[in-house]
Amino acid sequence: MDLILVRYAEMGLKSVTVRKRFEKVLVDNIMAALAAERIEGLVESERGRIYVRTDRIEEAIRPVSRVFGVASLSGVIETTSNMDDIRSLAVSYSRERLKKGDSFAMRVRRTGTHPFTSADVARDVGAAVVSANVDLEVTVDLDSPDLELFVEVRNNRAFVFSEYVPGPGGLPMGSQGKILAIVDKERDVVAAWLMMKRGCKVVIVSSADRLIDILAKWDPSLRVASPAPLEHLTVSHRALAVAFGYGVEDIEEIKKLSLPVPAFFPLVGMNEEEIEKRFEAIGS
Repeated sequence: MDLILVRYAEMGLKSVTVRKRFEKVLVDNIMAALAAERIEGLVESERGRIYVRTDRIEEAIRPVSRVFGVASLSGVIETTSNMDDIRSLAVSYSRERLKKGDSFAMRVRRTGTHPFTSADVARDVGAAVVSANVDLEVTVDLDSPDLELFVEVRNNRAFVFSEYVPGPGGLPMGSQGKILAIVDKERDVVAAWLMMKRGCKVVIVSSADRLIDILAKWDPSLRVASPAPLEHLTVSHRALAVAFGYGVEDIEEIKKLSLPVPAFFPLVGMNEEEIEKRFEAIGS
């Protein structure tokens, strides 16, 4: 593979000025995630996509997939947007992955101005793949193929790949200011994680090493504060708010809160089963 193609979703709905600022934060966070794993790489961005170049692509996919703001990513092979080049690359790519009797489907996306449509690419390249794999007796199956062959054409570049790796989505961490999160229980981890996903840089207030370690996988520069009066912590860390893992069943505890900043309760609309599943996914 040549590089990692990173996609974002929610950021693309922002204004040009805001999107560019968020892109810079996202690029910085991807670089930090790679640096935490001691992986050298070059990260560049363009509208809708971020490109990660490294000679350790397989190792880099995991940390990049944990960066908030990333909707999905793929290890890809790059070529030009010339149809002949796309066809040639797709054929060689398929020969390495298709087995005798396998089925495949072409999935094509295109951005920019080209002398062909996405349907043209799917038809032309798909026919070439079938022809090049006659000995394997491959077939086309658009519903449940053994191999999905993706082609993404972006202006004068094209990328061929066969896998989408999901990311956490949301907004780049740090794009929405800094807050505190009280983390004493597993459900508190979920609350803190959800605030990270909404773009907050979260300072964890906790003495539970196991829970801190889980969140540290999602923030290479996670800051941790020892439990202390919240009035003091909000001032010393210049926090804009405090997040808690309380649910609707904790209304009496919520009533007791007296804070100089807003309080967030991201788990209020979730039941225990949802919280448990989310915690397991965060810690996996």
